[in-house]
Amino acid sequence: MGRAVPLGKSFEELEVGQEASFSKTLGECDLYQFAGISGDFNPVHLNEEYAKKTPFGKRISHGILTLSLAGSVLGMMLPGIGTVLVELQVRFRRPVFIGDTITATACVSEKIDSKKRVRMDLKWYNQNDEPVMEGYTILIPPRK
Repeated sequence: MGRAVPLGKSFEELEVGQEASFSKTLGECDLYQFAGISGDFNPVHLNEEYAKKTPFGKRISHGILTLSLAGSVLGMMLPGIGTVLVELQVRFRRPVFIGDTITATACVSEKIDSKKRVRMDLKWYNQNDEPVMEGYTILIPPRK
């Protein structure tokens, strides 16, 4: 038998102000793999000639691909394994291009005692420290 997977931080272990982040450079391969997984073959992501004619002037990452980087933070770091999202609100602020290094950050901003849920503020920045997305999530942390 395998060893039990350690759960992330419980409601009781979380404190307002706790923060974690994850960074990844988005490459061409990431866009093609995400298109295959999601079925989103929009040419603004995959066709350079098409993308040249858009306001961005070149291909951009799928917004949901960029959003998914928060999954590494929330599901693996803080709160961690066993976390369940129940609400998500995001705002896209600027495009993400192939080769950009994106850092997704999550910070505990509120503990909701009545439901044992947590609100976490989410921010995504590029390598120039420019915000590319922002939002929040309400989640259920793992129970010990």
